[in-house]
Amino acid sequence: MRWTLKPRPEAIKVKSLQEELQIDTITATLLIQRGIETYEDAKTFFRPSLNDLHDPFLMEDMDKAVVRIETAFLQNENILVYGDYDVDGTTSVALVSSYLKTRQDNVATYIPDRYDEGYGISYKGIDFANDNDFTLIIVLDCGIKAIEKVAYAKDKGIDFIICDHHIPGIKIPNAAAILDPKREDCNYPYNELCGCGVGFKLVQALALKENKTTEDLVEYLDLVATAIGADIVPITGENRTLAYFGMQVINENPRMGFKAIIQKIKKEKLSITDVVFIIAPRINAAGRMKHGNHAVTLLTETDYNLAIQYAIDIEEFNTDRREADRRITQEALQQIEEQKEQERFTTVVYDETWHKGVIGIVASRLIETYYRPTLVFTKSGNMLAASARSVKGFDVYNALEACSEHIEQFGGHKYAAGLTLAEENFEAFKQNFEDVVSSTINKQLLTPEITVDTEINLNNITPKFYRILKQLSPFGPRNMTPVFMTENLKDTGYGKCVGEEDKHLRVTLTQNNSDKIVGIGFGLGNKLQTISNKKPFKAVYSIDENHWNGRTSLQLKLRDIKQ
Repeated sequence: MRWTLKPRPEAIKVKSLQEELQIDTITATLLIQRGIETYEDAKTFFRPSLNDLHDPFLMEDMDKAVVRIETAFLQNENILVYGDYDVDGTTSVALVSSYLKTRQDNVATYIPDRYDEGYGISYKGIDFANDNDFTLIIVLDCGIKAIEKVAYAKDKGIDFIICDHHIPGIKIPNAAAILDPKREDCNYPYNELCGCGVGFKLVQALALKENKTTEDLVEYLDLVATAIGADIVPITGENRTLAYFGMQVINENPRMGFKAIIQKIKKEKLSITDVVFIIAPRINAAGRMKHGNHAVTLLTETDYNLAIQYAIDIEEFNTDRREADRRITQEALQQIEEQKEQERFTTVVYDETWHKGVIGIVASRLIETYYRPTLVFTKSGNMLAASARSVKGFDVYNALEACSEHIEQFGGHKYAAGLTLAEENFEAFKQNFEDVVSSTINKQLLTPEITVDTEINLNNITPKFYRILKQLSPFGPRNMTPVFMTENLKDTGYGKCVGEEDKHLRVTLTQNNSDKIVGIGFGLGNKLQTISNKKPFKAVYSIDENHWNGRTSLQLKLRDIKQ
């Protein structure tokens, strides 16, 4: 792994903030790296307020969206709330439909079938709306490029309100309203909202028209926080405020669906990382293995006993997903080993039997072993479908665009994309993709990078320091968990490999006779020799708590170690 130490902030800025906030140099450094340079910045960061949220009517077309929905209420129109099948989409649908149902009953939900209809607005969904007399569709987390489909719906007398957060094309659909902070003509002050975040702004605007306040909408923020974590959007600005209060709801008064999922977790307080790795995969599993409707049903249920039953069903989908993921990953790794190709800059694997719902997860798993741009293909009807994942710093979307002559269709962004192509084009595409990547990628990017915030000593790690670190949360893009580097470490002689097949490393560390602290390195079992016989070494790590037998202690979560 490459260790990249972030540049040190200007000493004068560090000293100024340190004195203004009465904090230590390390904390001041961490804050300045996150763009917090004044007392006011720090106050907003450490003490988020619902008053920090922007006026929803600053978003282009928000007034049109509210007028169209109020008209639907007055005329007793049937409203269909439509969303993508992933976490962001299903939480969005749960949020908006739940709120609308507090205003009128004739509101229904629709999630497209991942395999039958695919991503985004579908003709089948529009036909469903038409057959069932829906005259307004509110679409969430997709739709910004659905020009033909919105026109098709308009011909049938159906209006669309689009709530999206993806980058629009040159033209946008002819909808009743389009809420997307990434629209070029939208001057909304924050453009990093997820789909559920845009849905919340719509609900906020509707509530304001009823003379309600944002405080009246806090119960919906558990959904928004989950979507923010799962969709990997920056946890800055408005997202940080929404996530902060959403995590409070999850920990203090979660909706019945979340309560049913987390009731077996023996943890006092969930972090947004727990939400990403515990709640989100289960919600996603519904759309991957069965149907996204199951997730919406769970997230909108108000009866705890029913929610428990729905959670059991979703747990089964997640178990199936994990089993498919494990099996396909093993088969893909075997396929790569059998190819034994020299100096490849890409990983491209294919099996017609692989489950389409997990190939994106498998692509991410393969990158953990072979760190290079990766495509996992399977059969989808009479075509091949693939999920693409990239390494940090390389734009896989651009690489696919350079191979577009072989591709039927593709979409996505810098680090994740999807595509389909005809089977007869597979080999030509595979070679073209390899040629494009090998000729454009900086070879350094094929080695994983750990970004280190700052260097510290073990004696800097105190309960007080950790309490301040925790206040930097919720963590996520642009506000990642702080990573530190420490040199001249020694194991006290108790270092050993632990876990299945001795994959992990457990050490008890000291530095220049400092107090001892335990470090656990997941996947670092092969580094035992580096720390044996009390040889000095250096490590990069984050700090967390270990709870054992009723006792809590600080420990290092080792990311990598070197001599």
